[in-house]
Amino acid sequence: MNVGFEKVWLLQTDLNKATSDVIAVYVYEQGIQNAKYSYSTAVGLFNMVVNIALLLIVNKIASKVSDVEFV
Repeated sequence: MNVGFEKVWLLQTDLNKATSDVIAVYVYEQGIQNAKYSYSTAVGLFNMVVNIALLLIVNKIASKVSDVEFV
């Protein structure tokens, strides 16, 4: 779920910003540009929790489907 902050940030313009915004750029804008440090930290942590939950779910599904055990 990581697109790459640098690529999106460098290629954004005013014309495509509404459709090309991703969570990493949103966290940067809220934290650095708008000085909402606690809000941007909460959004970043929530993103991390969702990523870990998805990783664990897919790991369980993959271990049940295949004969190989993952760590």
